[in-house]
Amino acid sequence: MTDVSSLLVGGAAVPSAGVGRIEVRDPATDELVGVVPAGDPADADAGVTAAVKAAGEWARTAPAERAAIVKAAAGRVRARLEELAVLQTREGGKPIDQSRGGVDAGIGAMEQYAELGPLHRGRSLQGGWGSVDLMIPEPRGVAVVLTPWNDPVAISAQLIAANLVAGNAVVFKPSERTPLSGQLLAEIVAEELPPGVLNVVHGDERAGRPLVTHPDVDLVCHVGSVATGREIAKVCAGTGAKALLELGGKDPLIVDADVDASWAAAQAASGAFANAGQICTSVERIYVHESVAPAFVDALVVEAGRLVVGHGLDMTTTMGPLVDRAQRDVVHAHVAAAMADGARNVAGGEVPEGPGAFYPPTVLTGCTDDMAVMREETFGPVAAIAVVSSYDEALRRANVSRYGLAATVLTADMGHAQRAWRELRAGTVKINAVWGGAPGGAAEPYGASGTGFGYGPELLDEVTRTKVVHLEPPPAG
Repeated sequence: MTDVSSLLVGGAAVPSAGVGRIEVRDPATDELVGVVPAGDPADADAGVTAAVKAAGEWARTAPAERAAIVKAAAGRVRARLEELAVLQTREGGKPIDQSRGGVDAGIGAMEQYAELGPLHRGRSLQGGWGSVDLMIPEPRGVAVVLTPWNDPVAISAQLIAANLVAGNAVVFKPSERTPLSGQLLAEIVAEELPPGVLNVVHGDERAGRPLVTHPDVDLVCHVGSVATGREIAKVCAGTGAKALLELGGKDPLIVDADVDASWAAAQAASGAFANAGQICTSVERIYVHESVAPAFVDALVVEAGRLVVGHGLDMTTTMGPLVDRAQRDVVHAHVAAAMADGARNVAGGEVPEGPGAFYPPTVLTGCTDDMAVMREETFGPVAAIAVVSSYDEALRRANVSRYGLAATVLTADMGHAQRAWRELRAGTVKINAVWGGAPGGAAEPYGASGTGFGYGPELLDEVTRTKVVHLEPPPAG
């Protein structure tokens, strides 16, 4: 068992001032994996105070030197990839191969920002023959980084690295559901850093709220729920800190009339069931044309049946448990409510007996847009299907959502593809592939799904501020 009794503050282990403890249990077995402090305002203040103390010197460190430090830290993380992946699987449930992939992605992001950091540049504007304006990116100061439990190492590594190469000092609070991998990641990275440049505070809202409201915080980077994101936005509007938010999604998948049903079903299964549906850009609702709907549903049921549900450390497992039973309760409530309102369960949909937070890959047909399973973020292995009579109907219904993170369209009609990326209200629109994207891509979400660029080179613009310097020579003589 991992017993984290201290914070990482100012380069040292500092006992938590909080009296509470948070247990972390294996979602497959209910076994106790570790405990962390519940946190309190004193813990938050200690982390921010240490970051403030370190921020000035770190900001004055040359960008190339900061980048070299982050690159060296990425090398340390790579050397312990397996340890991080196993810990991430034990506390979050993700199959070990997927967990390794997530850790590797986080390392890749660290290396990417180590390369991009020294290249991040401003602009110059010539106002006259003897004058020039310089638009210079500068560190914001102290950044609070709040990360989720569904891909804890990858997302945390990315946000921490971008802030570090930009010259910000960081106070990092990993999710209280998966804090152990976050703690280990931070310990490894901090080995390369000056004291106080990266600090770790644990806990739930007892630590998170005082971090966000702290008057010395300049930037809050949050990936997580809409409710928490809205609270952060309100607080930052009052304190003057910048809020960078990637929140929930209710991503639609449109299956056009002219696609192969088996191929479309394989895409849908990957989008809906990967990581047990616990990905921000998971397929959460499906609009399939009536001409291919019967064959598509049959093929999707077959795809669901091929998944092997089990412990993430079992090499035969292709889908692990949900992160905990509370999340399973949310997922099953959506499924049960949909069935009560007329949806038909054609695969899964029942809570299994035994330990853990397992839930089967589930396929529902006959879903309507007023059902929670089509309206609210389910975040579980549920493929909710509605049949449409036209492509126009599919586009219209896909846009009836307060969310706008991502969307996917499967079509052989390039005119329909063009309409999709023009008309769908989503930050990312994927055509004929549920997953994928060029390195360095970035997008801004729509609606309740957040604000700002949370990844890609543009993330460096978000975590810095731009200062304009107007420069003229003194009068002659």
